[in-house]
Amino acid sequence: MTKDETQVVLGIDLGTTATKVVAVDGACRVVSTVERPAPLRTGRHGEAVHDPDTVLAGVRGAVLESAGICAGRGLTVVALSFSAALHTLLALDSSGEPLTPALSWADTRAADIAGRLRAAGGADALHRATGTPVHSMAPLTKLAWFTAHEPELVRRTAAWCGLKDYVLSRFTGRLVTDLSCASATGLLDMRTTRWHGPALDVTGVSADRLPELVPPTAVFTLLPEAAAALGLPAGLPVVAGAGDGPLANLAVGATAPATAALSLGTSGALRVVRDRPGVDERCRVFCYYLTDGLWVLGGAVSNAGVVAQWAAESFGGVDVGDLLKEAAQVEPGSEGLIALPYLLGERAPWWDPDARGALIGLRRGHGRAHMTRAMIEGVGRQLALVRDSLLAADAPITSVRATGGALRSILWAEIVAAALDMPLEITDDAAGSGFGAALLARHALGALPSLTAPVPGARAHRTVTPDRTAVRRLAETRELGEQLYQLLGAVQGLAAAPR
Repeated sequence: MTKDETQVVLGIDLGTTATKVVAVDGACRVVSTVERPAPLRTGRHGEAVHDPDTVLAGVRGAVLESAGICAGRGLTVVALSFSAALHTLLALDSSGEPLTPALSWADTRAADIAGRLRAAGGADALHRATGTPVHSMAPLTKLAWFTAHEPELVRRTAAWCGLKDYVLSRFTGRLVTDLSCASATGLLDMRTTRWHGPALDVTGVSADRLPELVPPTAVFTLLPEAAAALGLPAGLPVVAGAGDGPLANLAVGATAPATAALSLGTSGALRVVRDRPGVDERCRVFCYYLTDGLWVLGGAVSNAGVVAQWAAESFGGVDVGDLLKEAAQVEPGSEGLIALPYLLGERAPWWDPDARGALIGLRRGHGRAHMTRAMIEGVGRQLALVRDSLLAADAPITSVRATGGALRSILWAEIVAAALDMPLEITDDAAGSGFGAALLARHALGALPSLTAPVPGARAHRTVTPDRTAVRRLAETRELGEQLYQLLGAVQGLAAAPR
């Protein structure tokens, strides 16, 4: 592939709620973005699934539209590449047809399985071997749940795969899974990059019913029938791609050592790239593969922008923006009010789906602005705990590239910068992991030699520096926040104990 600016790569991002196709030209500029909804069906018992053929139809429609836009501008599509939300799982029959919906990371039906594994004492060994926490999000626990609850389905299943693997098979005729997405299943040995026998033993599923493992840079060709539906030439290169988290680091230019990527939307994540696998001794962070021997260490937090949305709804349906302006008038530290912001349980560093939220130290003088600021400060403290866990895993951080809708609020940006005690270099996040997928394709096809060098198009547009008073007050309460979480967990345990 040359650097001809008229040659375009389409990065296809299979997200939790939408599919996004990002067209990136030879100068690494985004020339168009097309979205299609990917409806997530939720149920009363923790079900959170996609219909795989609905997602496939959305991908086809978005690629067809994107290809049309490019053609209209005199641009030539020269490759496709994929990004995908991690931890998805579906069953296929011997003809490659879905037997189940695609379970998303948000499906919690395997929470009891994860809890039993953690209680039995084997979870840390699995986490250290695979880099994936033993949690209901992981395909490891999902497979174990199917084995326990739907043994007949398990017997009829010819192959288990991720949602991206299914879409890729329809484009190329090959059922494979890339090492990046595989590294987030809880089934891949980080050291050998092969399926991990002890993890498979937990699931009751053998390796011969899992897809072939390939590098994220593996290149396949577009089938004639798929090409006809997409308005593209048959034989077009199709790059396997990688997980959305690792590709987000690539997209924002956070692949150099000690440069972290922070994503902050409804939920959040802090990740840093390193040249070897491994997690911290306390198993608080994940470790997922990017490509070329690069690994992404980090932690996702379940509660970020959702805490401000919850506050706005709870205080009479006020506007979130107005409430954030009120909260900005409160001094750092929220006048002694401390929040545990675990409205949706918590992932890193606790990996505890049963975690509960709390407001500690409430007084008559505290109002909705104090409570809102305290919740956001709680999110900041949680991200600082993830940062501390990364340091414990020998993954230092000296700079942070940040993206996400929450950071459009100066209050959010200032609190998180203070919690991390580090400037936030805020970048444009419009293209997201789809941009990272396109960059990965250019690397796979020879047009982008290094993934750790600065990438055109991944530039910060503003920097938010931490306020020293806020830094001090948040640091003073970080250890206390951890102690309060543990104490609240003990209280919950007593409340749940049989009388």
